[in-house]
Amino acid sequence: METSDILRHQIIKNLMAQHTENIADTAISLWELMATQIISIVGKGGFHSLYARSVFLTQSTFPWLTVDAVPSQAGQPFADLKISFEGQTVATIIEANSVLLITFTDILASLIGEQLTTRILRSAWGNAASIQVDKEFQHE
Repeated sequence: METSDILRHQIIKNLMAQHTENIADTAISLWELMATQIISIVGKGGFHSLYARSVFLTQSTFPWLTVDAVPSQAGQPFADLKISFEGQTVATIIEANSVLLITFTDILASLIGEQLTTRILRSAWGNAASIQVDKEFQHE
């Protein structure tokens, strides 16, 4: 299981490092793609609870991160996250969103298992996630 954790974390870090232009938009896009997959399993309320918990835990390192008490409108579910990114450096956004995604997927993996979590990420993020996992397996 430790290897899977490392692989999942590496997928996230690699995806965030690949796109330094419009980093806030890239971060939001990763969340939207992942949310679509997870909401189909746990519903909007379940997703928002996991997301809010992840933001809360990540705030100890990045206190400027915020989450709405009530989920944002359907058209912009991560508006609060995007607002939090305003004024931050590219490196800070990359690090904060990586930690937030890792925290979220750690919680999710503890609930539904590592294998299903990784499968959801692959489904949400497509080839970019699969390629990174395949490369890691080849080096072991």
